[in-house]
Amino acid sequence: MTNANKTPDKVMKRLGRVLAVTRVGMLAERVTRGFWPLWSLCFVVLAALMMGLHEQLSLEFLWTAGLVVVAAGLWFLWRGARGFAVPSRDEAMARLDATLPARPLQALNDTPAVGADDPASQAVWRAHQARMLKTLDGVEAAEPDLKVSRLDPFGLRYVAVLALSVAFLFGSFAQVRTVGEMAQGGAAVLTGPSWEGWIEPPAYTGRPSLYLADQPEGDLEVPEGSRVILRFYGEVGALTLAESVSARVEDVPSAADPEQDFTVARSGQLAVEGEGGRGWDVVMHADGAPQVAVAGAADVSARGEMSLPFEAVDDYEIVAGSARISLDLEAVVRRYGLAFAPESMVPIEVELPLPVAGGRDSFKEVLIEDFSKHPWAHLPVRIALSVEDAAGQVGASEDLRTDLPARRFFDPMAAAVIELRRDLLWSRDNGPRIAQLLRAISHRPEEGIFQDETSYLRLRTILRRLENALPYGLADAQVAELSEAMWELAILLEDGDLDDALDRMQRARDRLAEAMKNGASEEEIARLMQELREATQDYLRQLAQQQNREMEDLDPSEREFAENSTTLDQDDLQRMMDRIQELMEQGRMAEAMQALEEFQQMMENMQVTQGQGQGQQGEGEQAMEGLAETLREQQGLSDQAFRELQEQFNPGANTGQSQGNEGYSGGEGRGQAHDGTGEGSGEGQEGESGTPGALADRQRALRDQLDALRNGMPGQGTPEGDATAEALGRAGEAMDNAEDALRGNDLGEAIDQQAQAMEALREGMRNLGEQMANQNQGQGQEGRQEAQSGLQDPLGRSRNGRNGQVNGDALLQDEDVYRQARKLLDEIRRRAGEAERSEEERGYLRRLLDRF
Repeated sequence: MTNANKTPDKVMKRLGRVLAVTRVGMLAERVTRGFWPLWSLCFVVLAALMMGLHEQLSLEFLWTAGLVVVAAGLWFLWRGARGFAVPSRDEAMARLDATLPARPLQALNDTPAVGADDPASQAVWRAHQARMLKTLDGVEAAEPDLKVSRLDPFGLRYVAVLALSVAFLFGSFAQVRTVGEMAQGGAAVLTGPSWEGWIEPPAYTGRPSLYLADQPEGDLEVPEGSRVILRFYGEVGALTLAESVSARVEDVPSAADPEQDFTVARSGQLAVEGEGGRGWDVVMHADGAPQVAVAGAADVSARGEMSLPFEAVDDYEIVAGSARISLDLEAVVRRYGLAFAPESMVPIEVELPLPVAGGRDSFKEVLIEDFSKHPWAHLPVRIALSVEDAAGQVGASEDLRTDLPARRFFDPMAAAVIELRRDLLWSRDNGPRIAQLLRAISHRPEEGIFQDETSYLRLRTILRRLENALPYGLADAQVAELSEAMWELAILLEDGDLDDALDRMQRARDRLAEAMKNGASEEEIARLMQELREATQDYLRQLAQQQNREMEDLDPSEREFAENSTTLDQDDLQRMMDRIQELMEQGRMAEAMQALEEFQQMMENMQVTQGQGQGQQGEGEQAMEGLAETLREQQGLSDQAFRELQEQFNPGANTGQSQGNEGYSGGEGRGQAHDGTGEGSGEGQEGESGTPGALADRQRALRDQLDALRNGMPGQGTPEGDATAEALGRAGEAMDNAEDALRGNDLGEAIDQQAQAMEALREGMRNLGEQMANQNQGQGQEGRQEAQSGLQDPLGRSRNGRNGQVNGDALLQDEDVYRQARKLLDEIRRRAGEAERSEEERGYLRRLLDRF
């Protein structure tokens, strides 16, 4: 029957290659398992030699370590060889058969135990072997098991591979050759003197170490602070050191000591005297002190941050820097609140910024800090910069004398509060004078000196706290609290809380005019000009909404007349503001002031065309009005909470303030009286409208009103619409927190949350306004182009003649026409030079240039 000798030849021939590959895999498996400790040891030793570890060890220790390594290697070799055996063909066949289903190779070599003479049994056996032969179709070699985790539970082989990888990255095979030289040096101990040495520059220089045995005699350039290491072998005194580079005068060791270690401090001679000695002329490169200098004038940003450019240079690297700002007391005008001696003269210390990427040997950076809250803001100071290099040397700049840059306040009331705050921080002896001035400022609030009731109430609170603390002396905590309250009041007065767009535009215009009169910087004027642009856009939107409401009440003939009346679009306004900015940039301030006055008068009397609606409000305008109404009511509710907070600390202090005054009660009429009678003409304020519970109910009503507005907000899915939704979401959360605080009678926390809600509402209104402006610009652009095409030529000149001909007088306009023509020619030249444009378009542009 079928056995090993009767197996078909073609099957065994095909299995020969598979069995050979299996035997090779089994051989690799046995080598790995038997000799992994040996090659791990070889990897570790090779890594240590490539990293130069042997150069840091003494010769005696190196010989001892070498003997230990050799002994361990021999033991690992014997241990692996003892259990090693080359796999045979039968073992390979058994391994391969174990990987196959039903072990077909063993079945092909088996013989039946019974039924040798039974034809039926023989037929069954032959069918069984045929089925086993079929399972050998496409058989592959058995994969070796190279895992030795069971034999190496601590992963020492991976440590060896890691060490070798690190050596390949950071080491060198050249270090391995020094082992033979050291071995010869050890032999020389018995036969004659020898030496070796190194020069190691400081790490911060980034220079490599020098092996002295490889350096030819002559000049040897090294950085200052380099470390020299020398070792003498052989009889003591056979080799000696002669050097004049260390500048050592005390505790100088013997020139014949076997080990020499010193630092290069100057240029000089370095020599090893004796048999096989060598000498060099050491040229030391001194490490110069770093240098730093101010690279320009200090400037202040719109947010009040000081920007001071500076540049620093060093031989190798600058590791730290600082700016020291000290008060120039001699240059301070000692009058008013500055007449007293300052309580603190401690200089301001701030760190200088260093480059994050790139070298630090030479760089330019800008120091940006905000000193607006410091009592020295806008006072004469001295700014001194200093830097330190890696060697510990310090370089300083010359003192820069300047006024400490900080935020400027253009509102007269805000500027006065800031000046009084400075006086309080300058010396608390100014307390009585500050209280007197605050009382004088707030003497008659009904004359319109305050923008709103909140500003007045905050100032009175500051005054009351100051006057209560003066008899007992102002403590440090009270000074800090009052100064922070005065800063917040000044910010409120400067930025304002103006819901009416016309007032905000006028305020922006006044700030710009004040800055032009005071000679503000170009950056500050640019910031104020941008503020005027934004306020003008808000005013245009409000005026358009008002015009739509007015047109609803007109009859058809009057409405047609109003729509055909003289109008001015946003492009005209943009050109007018650009003209004002050009005049300011050219230094023609008088003309710019006149143009600004004309712009203000025109804005107060102008009409704005609407690109859509024909007198009907769109969704965006309705949403804008709803948000504005919610903001006004939230402001009134915050004012009411503030008055209630004052009543808690000083009952009766506000008696009669709201009686007869237009209150900020959420737009519900006049405020409630504060005389305890509960009388007032406001709606819904019948004696308990000022209680925390009633305020919380009104806050809940505002929250519900905001939710209704959010559900109908247009522009969902657009960037501006998403930003609006996010801002209104924050406003709703702040309203919820304010309601909880009111129900808990925590009026201070409620006022803070209400302020956050109002800020989020303003942000949502700004985002909604941008969305409406983008929609109006896209919808009205085509109509404006058609209207303007019949009135102006491409250079902006009016067409007064028939059939669109240009009037000759229009060709004699001012310099703006020529500037516009120059811009047009420059744009044509730029487009004609762009290679990505088609040849037809570029040819047309070149023909235009030829004509002009």
